[in-house]
Amino acid sequence: MAAAVGSPAPDFTARNQHGEQVRLSDYAGRRDVVLVFYPYAFSQVCTSELAALRDRPELLAAAEFLAISCDPMYTLRAYADAQKLEFGLLSDFWPHGAIASAYGVFDADRGCAVRGTFVVDRTGVIRWSVVNPIPEARDLDDYAAVLASLAGDLG
Repeated sequence: MAAAVGSPAPDFTARNQHGEQVRLSDYAGRRDVVLVFYPYAFSQVCTSELAALRDRPELLAAAEFLAISCDPMYTLRAYADAQKLEFGLLSDFWPHGAIASAYGVFDADRGCAVRGTFVVDRTGVIRWSVVNPIPEARDLDDYAAVLASLAGDLG
């Protein structure tokens, strides 16, 4: 079962595609965060989803986007370079799938995350989520609407 809206977001530390440590709780009080779990770097649907996100600079400016897969850090670096992805790609490689498991989106049979997205507000609470089956892409306009509503909450 996916982490519930209204509950505290499970904290984690992971390495991004540059080998830097990223901790979710470091964004507390500073920025809303969108966690985008995806199955595999270089796969067709994942690449189209993350490229669509890359091509929405206004959306990327609205929050910190962290895309998370069970791929190794070096694969994520090659993937980010090949696709010109400048937002954080986090490796959930070891312990394998621990972050995805904490959010309830790890498919143990396939050894990867399903397409789960969680919007975490500045207080560290999950404000919105969606979980899609692996072959089904998510709608970026949904992210935009949720982030706009959070921005309105600040005003």
